[in-house]
Amino acid sequence: MPTPRPARRSIAMDALSQDTKTRILDAAETLFMEHGFEATSLRQLTGAAGVNLAAVNYHFGTKEELFQAVLTRRLDPMNQERIDLLDRYLRESRAKPLSCEKILSAMLIPALRLARDEKRGGKHFLRVLGRAYADPAPFIRHFLSAQYAEMINRFKDAFLEALPHLTRQELTWRLHFVMGALSYTLAGTDALKLMAQVAPGEKDNDEMVLQRLAPFLAAGLKAPLGDPRKLELVSGD
Repeated sequence: MPTPRPARRSIAMDALSQDTKTRILDAAETLFMEHGFEATSLRQLTGAAGVNLAAVNYHFGTKEELFQAVLTRRLDPMNQERIDLLDRYLRESRAKPLSCEKILSAMLIPALRLARDEKRGGKHFLRVLGRAYADPAPFIRHFLSAQYAEMINRFKDAFLEALPHLTRQELTWRLHFVMGALSYTLAGTDALKLMAQVAPGEKDNDEMVLQRLAPFLAAGLKAPLGDPRKLELVSGD
C-alpha cells in the first residue's frame, strides 16, 4: 500500500503557509505601531517579515487589507470578551439594570487583559489601535465603525437602561468620546509615563491608569443632558 505522501506534503505546506501569514501579521503590527499606516511601505513589510511581495499579495491582497487583518486578529477576540463579560453581568443582575460603572468595567477589563498579554499583541497592538483612531484615511474609519458595531450596540442597550435621562443619539456621542479616550489612553505612552512618575517602581501602571480613567468616563456618561436648544444651534439643526 503506497504511503500517502501528498497528504503529508499538504499538511506541511499548510503549516508553512500559516507560519508565513503569522510572520507577515507580526511584522506589520510592529511597523504600523512605529510608523502608522501611510508611512509603512510594502518594502519595509517584506523585509521585516522575511518574505517577498507575492506572499503578502497572496495572503492579504492590498496593504489596506493587511492593515484590516492586523486589527481584526486582535479586535475580534477582545470585543467578544467584552460581550461575554457584559452578558455575564446581566445574568448575575437578575434582570435589574446594571450600574454605569459595572457596564464600563465590562468594556475596560478585556482591554486591560489585552494590554498585559504580549502573546496577543499587548500594548504594541493598543498603540496600533490608537494610531488607527487618529488616522484620517476613510477606509480605516469605516472599518473600525463596522468592527465595533455589534459590541457598541450591545453596550448601548445596557447603558440606556442605566442612564434613562439620555437619548440614544446623545448616548452615541458620549460612547464615541468614551472609545476615543480609552483607545488614546491605552495606546499612548504619556499616561503611563505620568503614572510612573507618580508611583515609581509600580509594575501595574496600566491598571492604575484604568482605575483613574473609569471614574472620569462614568462622570461623562452620567452628566446631565445639556440645553437642547444650544445643542441644536451647535449641530446646525
